[in-house]
Amino acid sequence: DVPGLWITEDRMQVTVRKEDKPPEKSAEKTAKRPLVMVVDDSITVRKVTSRYLSKHAIDVIVAKDGIDAVEQLREHVPDVMLVDIEMPRMDGYELTGNVRSDPGLKHIPIIMITSRAGSKHRDRALQLGVNLYMTKPYQEEELLRNINAMLTRNTTR
Repeated sequence: DVPGLWITEDRMQVTVRKEDKPPEKSAEKTAKRPLVMVVDDSITVRKVTSRYLSKHAIDVIVAKDGIDAVEQLREHVPDVMLVDIEMPRMDGYELTGNVRSDPGLKHIPIIMITSRAGSKHRDRALQLGVNLYMTKPYQEEELLRNINAMLTRNTTR
């Protein structure tokens, strides 16, 4: 409030104007941002994907493998999960199995993103309950479209 600041001789005086009513919150500020969990053992993939999604008003949590993801799922339930297949300790298949067997988590859409393009890997992922299977490299715009499709599908339930 610039007019409320007046400098007098050796001191500053601040006057605060009382507004008649509080400013209205815009729907954009009050809308809940979607939360996506990125599970990949590559720190580069986690960082690049996180930055890209954050630029598109999506909150991101990351996990370095399936075990890390399971631990984080105790505190945060994401709206969508992006899961790699090949990871140490617990791979993407095991993680998907854990999520699909948990009544509190089984509703989460899972997009598996992997360099494994073979049909046997795709078939196994889909049998375990993966909603969408993408192969690397992929276009970021395609990933964003797929995430938005999963978010829309999840809210219409």
